[in-house]
Amino acid sequence: MRRERRAAVDSDIFLSRTALAKATIHYKARQVVYTQGDPADCLFQLRNGRVKLSVLSSQGQRAVVALLGPGDFFGEGCITGQPVRMATATTISLSSALRIGKVAIAPLLHKNRRFSDHFVSYLISHLSNVEEDFVDQLFNSSERRLARALLRLADYGKKGEPKTEIFRVSQETLAEMVGTTRGRVNVFMNRFRKLGFIKYNGGLQVDGSLLKVVLHD
Repeated sequence: MRRERRAAVDSDIFLSRTALAKATIHYKARQVVYTQGDPADCLFQLRNGRVKLSVLSSQGQRAVVALLGPGDFFGEGCITGQPVRMATATTISLSSALRIGKVAIAPLLHKNRRFSDHFVSYLISHLSNVEEDFVDQLFNSSERRLARALLRLADYGKKGEPKTEIFRVSQETLAEMVGTTRGRVNVFMNRFRKLGFIKYNGGLQVDGSLLKVVLHD
C-alpha cells in the first residue's frame, strides 16, 4: 500500500474513533452545506456522496470551482483566518460530512501525525489543482477544458488506476466548471461520444483516449 493511501486510511480510522465522529452531518441531495459569505467557522471532510463548490460574482455569474468526493476536505479557509466563506458548498447526491470546528483543528493536527501528513498533502494537491485550473482558463479552449475536467473526474493523472465510470454530473454543472454554455457542452459531449472518448451506459464512462483532446495543439 502506498504511503499516501496508508496515511489517508489511518487518518480516517483516527477520525472515526474520536469524539469528532459524532459531528458527522447527513445531507439530502442538492442541499446547501454553507453559502458564500457565511462565517468560516469550521472545516469539513466529506465521508460519503458528492459536493460541488461554486462561486457567484457581483454580476450574477456562477462558476463551479470544484467537485468533491469521499475523503476530500472543504472549508479549509477557516484555518488561514478567512473570516467568511468564499464559495457555496452544495451536495449533488445524498452525502455525509464530518464537521470539525475551527478551534479543534490545531490540536487535531498535533495529535495524529498520519492525519497531519494526509491533510497537508491534500492541501498541496489542492493548491496545485487551483494553479492548473487558472492556467487552463487563461490559455485553453472550452473543449479542451471540458476534456480535462472529465479526465480529472475519472482520476486520470492520480496514483492508482483511473475510474472507468464516473458519477452522473449534469451538463449544466460541467458548463459552470468549464466556463461556457450548456449548449456548447452538449456539442462537445456528443463529439466525444462519436469519437469513442466517452460512453453512456447507465453512468458516464471516460476513456483514456480523451487525453488526445487535452494534448492536441
